[in-house]
Amino acid sequence: MLNSNALRKLDMQDLMVFVAVYEQNSVTGVSEALCVSQSTVSYCLKKLRSSFEDELFINTRTGMHPTYKAGSMYPHMLKILESINLCHAGAPTFDPALQPATYNICAPEYFEQLILPRLLKNFACAGLPVMVNMHKFEADIPAEALRDGSLDLVIGFGPNFHRSHRDFNTQTLLKDELVCVFDKRAAPLEPRLSLQTFVEHRHVFPTPWTSTTNMVDGWLARQARQRQIVARANSYSAALKMIIGTDFVLTLPRRIQQLLTNDAVFDHREAPNGLPGFTLDMQWSQHADQDNANTWLREQVIKACAETQTT
Repeated sequence: MLNSNALRKLDMQDLMVFVAVYEQNSVTGVSEALCVSQSTVSYCLKKLRSSFEDELFINTRTGMHPTYKAGSMYPHMLKILESINLCHAGAPTFDPALQPATYNICAPEYFEQLILPRLLKNFACAGLPVMVNMHKFEADIPAEALRDGSLDLVIGFGPNFHRSHRDFNTQTLLKDELVCVFDKRAAPLEPRLSLQTFVEHRHVFPTPWTSTTNMVDGWLARQARQRQIVARANSYSAALKMIIGTDFVLTLPRRIQQLLTNDAVFDHREAPNGLPGFTLDMQWSQHADQDNANTWLREQVIKACAETQTT
């Protein structure tokens, strides 16, 4: 806050006049340097003198001489103008073309299959020396690694699949839904599975992180139902191989089903009514929010997600 209401009447031009008069000792010179009239310079000086309750500059034969108070004010005035210029310029942008960059991202296979290839392709096409280290998603968000900077981003499923942290920023990248995949020769006739048909089939469960259940089992529990899981796979590709030649059902995100399944081998049916979809969410720490390199990475991830959804 300002110590005096009179200071509220000052503007940037007044401060520029002060600095210019101090440095040039001449009203005429200041007028020419700032491209304003001498009367404008005189008016600014009048406002400055009134606001700071000091003569500030004394007109002598050898020019405008600063008072003691003007001398003590000068470095502060320079800093004010410098700060204003920095605000206008903004923070310097991050340019990965100038130096190699390595990022650490914790994310499930969904991100690696769907988004990461596009992200790396964009880096390669732009000739950027960027490397991405992927870390496997475990039981919950690796909060401490995100806080201490060991991880740049954590990307996981939502909403409300993991414990929330108030000191993290979150952004939804995309939305998806689940579909039921079968060996083509064993696919049911019904285009959308009933809940009864869904639970009567044996299931292969691809684990997106270290967990015994996922969104499907949570939903079934709320319906007072459960499914029979015959195998748990570490990847979508492995799970798909497990259902070939069987009547097993594999519940996959629709985008993954479209990406990985061969129509000559697999067929799919719509999931039972009510089975919820999910979001892919990106999280980062508050200190990373002010980091230009992290901001650039987040922008690239958002761009890759948008491109994935349009292709």
